[in-house]
Amino acid sequence: MGNSRLASVAPSPESLDRQIGAGLRRLRQAQGWSLDDLAARSGVSRATLSRLENAEVSATTAVLCKLAGVFGLTASRLLYNLEEEARPVLRRSEQPLWQEPGSGYLRRAVSPPATGFKAEVIEAEIPANTRLAYDGPHRPGLEHHLIMLEGALTMTIEGAQHDLRTGDCLRFVLYGSNVFETPPMSGARYLLVLV
Repeated sequence: MGNSRLASVAPSPESLDRQIGAGLRRLRQAQGWSLDDLAARSGVSRATLSRLENAEVSATTAVLCKLAGVFGLTASRLLYNLEEEARPVLRRSEQPLWQEPGSGYLRRAVSPPATGFKAEVIEAEIPANTRLAYDGPHRPGLEHHLIMLEGALTMTIEGAQHDLRTGDCLRFVLYGSNVFETPPMSGARYLLVLV
């Protein structure tokens, strides 16, 4: 898994940061919340929220999940504009790609959120020797189907550990903490179906 299979087409980090910032500002303003209100609700500092809205920093997955939870959205719906009129075919070159700063975690919205559809499909890649931990789901009770395409991954869901290899499928409904860990010699590439 030396070369990323996800990175075939990627928008510039700056344009994606601007899109995320503008979307976050719209959501906050639609609720009638100040930055202080959103900080209190999300546990993300006011300074970080301001810098995110102004596209001065890139969001981490943990911050995106906290913010998505406050708005009752999935992280994908926070990351990408909701397709009002879903096209039946979305070419790989048109599928939005996001990379978390620092960890190298890549996330492609194979089937992004769209009006009239309940499921989302994410293709993700986590580099070797990486640990991504989340205190809780962005939307409690969300159904997940994780299908391993390549590599090795240990998923710990609410304290229960699952070792996954190529071809394995892990199905779960998430209410609590979860951890993604890859071993030192292997990354992981998987599909994640959210319903």
